[in-house]
Amino acid sequence: MLQSVAWAAMLAENARTDSFQTALVKTFDGRHPCALCRQIAQGRQSEKKTDSQLNLKKLEFFNQPVVFVINSPARFTLSRECDSTASLLPHSPPVPPPRSLAG
Repeated sequence: MLQSVAWAAMLAENARTDSFQTALVKTFDGRHPCALCRQIAQGRQSEKKTDSQLNLKKLEFFNQPVVFVINSPARFTLSRECDSTASLLPHSPPVPPPRSLAG
């Protein structure tokens, strides 16, 4: 992303003094780098050196089988098709609300 910013700045700067076509060639030919392009190139070189110096360790995984245990419930019952409490749900509550016996 930083390289794109550098190219945009270079193109704008080169277009101030040259035609757009010449500015485009100067920006991308690699023979006219700006200060930011030089810093980016130095950063890439240091990254390559760092990458080559890394000691890669081999990861070892043990091939162990995965065990799944499925337990059935201790008590299982099927629900009835028609539940008496479910039939009350779509109805509105009684009006007025029932009085509380406590208190």
